[in-house]
Amino acid sequence: MNENKLRSASPGSRWRYATPAILLHWVLAVLIVTLVTIGWYMLSIEEDPRSAWYFDKHKSFGMIAFVLVLLRIWWRARHRPAPLPASVPGWQVALAHFTQWSLYGCLFLMPVLGFLGASYSEDGVTFFGSHLPAWAVQNHDRSELLFSLHIGLAWVMVALIALHVAGALKHLLVDKDGVFQRMWPR
Repeated sequence: MNENKLRSASPGSRWRYATPAILLHWVLAVLIVTLVTIGWYMLSIEEDPRSAWYFDKHKSFGMIAFVLVLLRIWWRARHRPAPLPASVPGWQVALAHFTQWSLYGCLFLMPVLGFLGASYSEDGVTFFGSHLPAWAVQNHDRSELLFSLHIGLAWVMVALIALHVAGALKHLLVDKDGVFQRMWPR
C-alpha cells in the first residue's frame, strides 16, 4: 500500500485502534468462529453420548467469550477510535456503525441466552467439566425456547460477521484507504 496515502488518511497514532482493542478483536474473532463451528457440529451429534464433551467446551469457552466481550465493550466505551476518513461515504459509515454495534449486541446476547438455556436444562451449566451451582428450576420448554433464540441469533451474527469481513476486505483490496490496517496487528 502506498505509505503516503496511509499517512494522509491517518492523522497520527489515534488513527489506529489501541493494542488492547486489536488483541481483543482478534482473540474474540477466533473464539467466535470456533464457538459457532462447534455449536453447529454439536447440534448434529446431540444424541451421541460423546457430545457432552463438545457441549461442555462450548459452554466453557462461551463464558470466557462473554467476559472478553464485556472487557471489549468496556474498553471501547473509554477509548473511542478516530472517525473514518472523509473519503468514506456517509452510508458506509452508517452501515459500519450499525454492523459493529449489532455485532456487540449479538456478542452480548448470545452467551446470556446460552447460559440461561443451559441453566434451565437437565444438564445445567458446566465450566470445563465442573457443574456450576443451579439457580433455576429445570424447565424443558423454557430451555428449548432460549436455545432456539441462541441458535437464531447465531445466524444473525454469522450474517453480520460476513458483512463486517466484506467491508474490511473492500477497504483493504478495493479502496486501499488504510481503514483495514486500523485493526490489523503491526
